[in-house]
Amino acid sequence: MYNPNPEMIEFSKVASTVMADEEPKPLNYVSEIVLKKRKSNEDWANRRKEQLEQRVKKSKRDNFVIKKPEQFIREFRDKESDLIKMKHRGKRPIKASMFPQSKLLFVIRIQGKSDMHPQTRKLLYSLRLRRIFSGVFVKANNRILEILQKVEPYVTYGYPNLKSMNELIYKKGLAKVNKQIFPLTDNNIIEQALSEHGIICIEDIVKEIANVGPHFKEVCNFLCPFSLNEPQKALQGKKRPFRDGGDSGNREDQINELIGKMN
Repeated sequence: MYNPNPEMIEFSKVASTVMADEEPKPLNYVSEIVLKKRKSNEDWANRRKEQLEQRVKKSKRDNFVIKKPEQFIREFRDKESDLIKMKHRGKRPIKASMFPQSKLLFVIRIQGKSDMHPQTRKLLYSLRLRRIFSGVFVKANNRILEILQKVEPYVTYGYPNLKSMNELIYKKGLAKVNKQIFPLTDNNIIEQALSEHGIICIEDIVKEIANVGPHFKEVCNFLCPFSLNEPQKALQGKKRPFRDGGDSGNREDQINELIGKMN
């Protein structure tokens, strides 16, 4: 015959007593309005997600265009023509009148790459002008003048004044540090990157660029190319030189007017 263990009997009595002493806790009450609001928010989030997915699919469909053979031939001829013209421009001697009055130039890319030969694009990339309406400060020397002469239909440039430099750097200035981009709102970033050259603030950057100082290259590499706005009615889309009524080439001091419209 089975005899229960006295210790087990004692434990079961204690457990039953504890359970009897504990009162059931009431469930948390959530109002019906809150539940409806949650449901509405979830439905809105799902609809928004579906809209975004459909938009992405539609943009992919719109960007996918089947080109006709005639279009490939036309694009190939345009690029070959661009290469021939670039070589002809490169063979032209640089006249004394073409040498800039200032050591400092500001170069803006004003054309896309629809009919651009890869060699022309490579030259623009060497100036760090990868996007249309981007601008960079460069030091005027023979190498830069040769490149500008070859890519003249795609860029415009001139002599920036101190006012334009200040507005560009303070408003559009971005710094690249360890492959990360930061706005120039904190002098600590400048000090950490350029203190070894005696440059610790934005004023020092402006001074170094304006004077084309000994650390001009380091400062320009520290700054990202300036991303400018598309000018309203300032450019006609013509590849003719500025002196002949077009958009490209040397604007001399009139580059400051264009910078003001694009900044």
